[in-house]
Amino acid sequence: MMSFVLGGGCFWCLDSAYMQVAGVSDVVVGYMGGASPNPGYEAVCSGTTGHVEVAEVIFDETVIPAEVILDMFFTMHDPTQLNRQGHDVGTQYRSVMFYRDEAQRILFESAIERAKSVWGPNIVTAVEPAVEFWIGEEYHQDFFAKNPFQGYCNAVVAPKMAKIRESFTSFIK
Repeated sequence: MMSFVLGGGCFWCLDSAYMQVAGVSDVVVGYMGGASPNPGYEAVCSGTTGHVEVAEVIFDETVIPAEVILDMFFTMHDPTQLNRQGHDVGTQYRSVMFYRDEAQRILFESAIERAKSVWGPNIVTAVEPAVEFWIGEEYHQDFFAKNPFQGYCNAVVAPKMAKIRESFTSFIK
């Protein structure tokens, strides 16, 4: 098993989009990148902690290549928006990939280069060393699966899930 920690807007979107993919065994949402110990959702949403809403995507590379996981990341969010995704604004929603070793850093930088063919040269996605991962509150885990009729889920999450299904048909469960 392999895992990536990715931030690309609201972590509910990343969670639900990746959970529909074959080879992804789990997605754990949480916070990374800030200085505050044990941050909570409200504190992170205030934008004062330095943390980013992230998803740890745990997958089997014999079922789905790491490059495909990363290409999905660049399909489901706009990596040219600095510190925001749509109406979600603030550094907690920035586009970032946290690497755990040199091999991941190289994979991430290669993914950015591939994404430039779609998004152009103005990608703002940061590639940073992983620091402590703080697991998000239980009610955020599998949020879409638990709340499919919630307004944000219908307006924002569901379209991102559909985009992944459309673009990566052969990898859908």
